[in-house]
Amino acid sequence: MAQTAAQRRVVAATSISYIVVVLDTSIVNVALESIADGLQTDLSGLQWVVNAYTLTFASLLLSGGTLGDRWGARRLYMAGLALFTAASAMGGFAGSLAMLTAARILQGVGAAMLVPCSLTLLNHAFHDPKERAAAIAVWAGCGGAALAAGPLAGGLLIGAFGWRSIFLANVPIGLLGLWLTRRVAPDDRGRETRSLDVAGQTAAIVALGFFIAALIEGPTFGWSSPLILAAFGIGALSGAIFLALEARSREPMLPLGFFRNGTFSGASFVAATTTLTTFGLIFVLSLYFQQARGYSPFLTGLAFLPLTAVVTGSNMVSGRMMKAAGASRPVTIGLGFCIAGYLGFLPTNDSTPFWVMALPMIAIGIGGGLITPAVTAALMETVEKQRAGIAAGVLNTARQTGSALGVAIFGALLASFQPISMGLDAVLMTAAAVSLLAAAVWWRNAAWVERELSRPAVVMPPGADDEEIQNARQIPGPAESRRGGPRRQARRHEEK
Repeated sequence: MAQTAAQRRVVAATSISYIVVVLDTSIVNVALESIADGLQTDLSGLQWVVNAYTLTFASLLLSGGTLGDRWGARRLYMAGLALFTAASAMGGFAGSLAMLTAARILQGVGAAMLVPCSLTLLNHAFHDPKERAAAIAVWAGCGGAALAAGPLAGGLLIGAFGWRSIFLANVPIGLLGLWLTRRVAPDDRGRETRSLDVAGQTAAIVALGFFIAALIEGPTFGWSSPLILAAFGIGALSGAIFLALEARSREPMLPLGFFRNGTFSGASFVAATTTLTTFGLIFVLSLYFQQARGYSPFLTGLAFLPLTAVVTGSNMVSGRMMKAAGASRPVTIGLGFCIAGYLGFLPTNDSTPFWVMALPMIAIGIGGGLITPAVTAALMETVEKQRAGIAAGVLNTARQTGSALGVAIFGALLASFQPISMGLDAVLMTAAAVSLLAAAVWWRNAAWVERELSRPAVVMPPGADDEEIQNARQIPGPAESRRGGPRRQARRHEEK
């Protein structure tokens, strides 16, 4: 079935938001050396430039999804895109590391408002699951195109106008997105009057902030330093408090019940680990190409093309694979490509011809391109439309948390293992191990649930109470299946 004009406008408008978010990340990585020279900062300062954005983005995404459900996805989307655009201009004129970091924080706030709302708008515009999966594949493909174009465009901009131009480039794209969104009709269906979970939001910010800070500053202060140990301790305690608050809250910003669904928990974990390995590696490779190989920003952008150029095509292939065989296959194949790419990169060194390095980079790009649309569509299928904003917030929080952790962890490995080529080897081995773990989790959870979903639906008897109906609607995880699971419990009730 062909898309209507209204649906095409939604796809165009929402894709713009994903383009500016991903473009900003990929461009900034190419500019790291230039920013270090211009603002006189070191490796930890560069990590903060990257993570001030991703950390804020990850911390506020859940509230962004809730606000979108409460105030309307279109309205919050436009406010977030306007803030992101203004913050990009601020970053372009930043005169110090502190001002640039502040601009990156504001960009993160804007991104946290607009990204979950973009998925909510798509979810409302497309009712058929297959059409929705295809639309999400286009949305993800635009992000892949931005990822591919970012390093090269960044190299060209830096060479011609300096590093400030990479932030100013977001301004016209953001203005175009605002113009397109004004043409999208507001969609208030299923709007919820949820309140903000202030206590949970505060605990989440403290947990992520202290944990990331400990990872970034650990190599500088020493891992056994009282300050670093205290930061880890505060982060862990705040994380435990956050989970306790969410478990007891009547309106949690992170509904823990979502994770009883094996597809939801598996997709969230794979999304987090994929961005951890991908964006952590991009951060490290940008420094490696410029420091160890002496590449200019433009050549660094070209060097990323084998990894990034295949992402968009892989997104589209993933969408076709989902239509034919569901989400399990593209995720499993994608993780296999990523693992092969990380391991294939290990034998290379500073004198290895670039075309040899390009082969494993292509594999990593294909793997990431297959994974992203599949885990997105699989996760969004598990929730009702009224909860789409919250679910989108959880998914993107997982992604941005993974990205922040990747930059922090891989940056710490780079600082701990010298020369930089030895640090790269440590990063690649870690990335392969993390991807292998993700494959095991996905196979255990999501693949099992897909088989469970192929069974006929259960019809509850008229006398069933609300709790039994809710339990029967939930899709059990592997552990629940060994106890019989809600579906079997429903069957037993029917027999009685």
